[in-house]
Amino acid sequence: MSKSEPTGARLLDIATDHVRKHGLQRTSVVAVARDAQLSHAAVYRYFASKDALIDAVTGEWHKSVETQLAGVADAPDPADDKLERMMLLLARLYRERLDHEPNLFAAWLSAIAENRAVVRRHRRRIRGLIERVVEEGRSIEHFRARSNERLIVFLTDALHRFIDPVAISADRDANRTELDQRLARLLRVVIRAMLTGSV
Repeated sequence: MSKSEPTGARLLDIATDHVRKHGLQRTSVVAVARDAQLSHAAVYRYFASKDALIDAVTGEWHKSVETQLAGVADAPDPADDKLERMMLLLARLYRERLDHEPNLFAAWLSAIAENRAVVRRHRRRIRGLIERVVEEGRSIEHFRARSNERLIVFLTDALHRFIDPVAISADRDANRTELDQRLARLLRVVIRAMLTGSV
């Protein structure tokens, strides 16, 4: 990112690079400021603390996940097909971050452990996208249940191991092909139960 671009965005880009290369603990406001050719006091004009800067880094990555899931939610496909694609995509995107961006993933886990606002916002947005598809299916009696909440809780409880970042991290060394197959089988069973009203 060039110096001509907005300073806040440039700082965010530099901070992301620092976390990616050095990890959360070795990333500092002073080092980010030095690479931006600013004083560390200047950085605090854009981000109130190191935590705020790291949260901005995490939130920026969340945007790409949310955008891709929204693309599926907006598609004209039947609700059950969209829901299946959304959950498979969510699991894949999270695992890819663990595989290819382990330091950024670790920063996310740290935010989760502290229940930081950036984590809560992301969860709300993901839930909102899932709820849109569930409501679409319920509105035409495609999904059968007394409430959206019942279906969403059933879905997320059943898939927890595959879509929860902490659980994904715990499965870091598991065979990915087997995990994909297990997720696909479980997801088919879950969606069938949603379609038949046995939830």
